[in-house]
Amino acid sequence: MTTQDPKTPAIVAALSADALMGKSQAYIGRALAAKAAGTMGEYQLWASLALELVGKAALAKIHPCLVADPNSYVSLFAAAGMNVSPDIKTITAKTLFERLAHVSKRFNEKTKNFCINMSERRNAELHSGEAPFEGVVASSWEGRYWHTVEIILEGCGSSIESWLGVDKAKVPKALLAEYTHATKQAAAIRVETAAEAFNALAKKQRDAAHARAAAVDVWNIRPSFRLLADHIWEAECPACKSRSFLAGVKFDEEVSEDDNGDDPYEELVDVSYVAEEFLCTSCGLHLDNRDAIQAVGLDVDHIETETRQREYEPDYGND
Repeated sequence: MTTQDPKTPAIVAALSADALMGKSQAYIGRALAAKAAGTMGEYQLWASLALELVGKAALAKIHPCLVADPNSYVSLFAAAGMNVSPDIKTITAKTLFERLAHVSKRFNEKTKNFCINMSERRNAELHSGEAPFEGVVASSWEGRYWHTVEIILEGCGSSIESWLGVDKAKVPKALLAEYTHATKQAAAIRVETAAEAFNALAKKQRDAAHARAAAVDVWNIRPSFRLLADHIWEAECPACKSRSFLAGVKFDEEVSEDDNGDDPYEELVDVSYVAEEFLCTSCGLHLDNRDAIQAVGLDVDHIETETRQREYEPDYGND
């Protein structure tokens, strides 16, 4: 058994990863109990609360400051282990889900929007006369919910089994498997449909489409994407084998192991991107989320090496 170092400041429950995780487990327990009782609106309400708490637990595990409201000095002091007031505030749900996109590559734009939508409906349920959860069919959100929870838990080294307990996890894991299968099937059908339509064209039309795709400038293709992308790169279309494009967001960057010996004032930086959208101008195939892109065999990870000015001048060894 380990004991806390007396020199290490204690983190208040509002910002504690363990406390947040424990509360999320209590709330998802209430959600599943409501589902078993047939009160589906209450099921979704408790599930939405559990989702936000488990997300904050994942951030707090990295550091409590990630869930402290940056506009509250009291909360920032608390995140550093110094309690100056009990009035602790945490980040909004929108900020939470934007930050989780930097914790796991699997937490994509569609997943983030799902979470924000659920939190907005939760707020309407709690703070207005609306009843947005009533009458909602569970099958319309359950699969993506458990998919999202799995991503968050995976990002903090946990799992659905650990979160719920092995017995209770059986149903969500089954729903997750159904969701994953449905995603792959839908993506495969999109590719098949696009391939059939393209192959039905005359050879002259197919050749012309390939030629146009080969000549298009990457910058000019940017407005065709729904995503406001950080970077766009080339790929081969799985349907028509034409030059096509992936649009993605920056996930990480680090100084390259390769040394730029040509200029001591510059360094090489490897910038990592993950794809959120795919588009082929030849056959019209369009995939609007990372799961579908992966499902059709395309690589969502991409690295570009950039040359940048060093932040500090090199040490010439003048001791």
